[in-house]
Amino acid sequence: MSAFQIIALTIYAFLAILDSLETNIGLSKPIQAGFFTGIIMGDISLGLAVGATLQLMILGVGTYGGASIPDFMTGAIIGTALGVISGKGLEFAIGLAVPIGLFLVQLDVLARFTNTYFQHKADKYAEEGDTKGIERMNLLGALPWGLSRAIPVFIALIFGTEIVQGLLKVFPNWLMGGLKVAGGILPALGIAILLKYLPVKRYFAYLLIGFVAAAYLKVPMVGVALLGLALAYILYQRNEATSSIITGGMDEDE
Repeated sequence: MSAFQIIALTIYAFLAILDSLETNIGLSKPIQAGFFTGIIMGDISLGLAVGATLQLMILGVGTYGGASIPDFMTGAIIGTALGVISGKGLEFAIGLAVPIGLFLVQLDVLARFTNTYFQHKADKYAEEGDTKGIERMNLLGALPWGLSRAIPVFIALIFGTEIVQGLLKVFPNWLMGGLKVAGGILPALGIAILLKYLPVKRYFAYLLIGFVAAAYLKVPMVGVALLGLALAYILYQRNEATSSIITGGMDEDE
């Protein structure tokens, strides 16, 4: 990897986790991280595939109440980058990204724990009326968060080639086959998680139409999405017409 690629992805990892805490424009989403990594590494399709798969796995999951969740943003960066380096494709990239995301939960906990030091200092400055001290502690408190993602990415990318080559030599064929199977199952798992949060029973007919279009008619996903948009618009118009009739009827009765 080039120095530019390593620096760009390290900076992105640092800023992305801070974005999740402040601006929240989506940089910390796995799909965004995978897309950006794909651009930097020269394989956008792989980056999107890895990021989208990981994104599906954390639908409805949030850091509510200060809870730590799998860091699939960092997993998407490292998995995509090493997937491109190895040339092993999507299955290998996801097979690396998932355990990396699960492992980095521990660093998220460490970052939260370290951040409390700066926040207690900020409380002390608040009691003293030192606004400059409060600002300084808030800025310093961002460092543990950013470094908890930037350091793993930097180390993984610096030693990326050696890590990949070592893993390929150590990993037996049965394990590589397992990763391939897991890579194929994870997207289906993500879709299943998504369906859990949707009113499937109420709109089962629309789900069936989409399944037939994708599985039997081989319509691309963009086409299926446009079909769903058209059906949703028809349903919206029908509801609007029904609402108008009911409202008009009430006026006549009055």
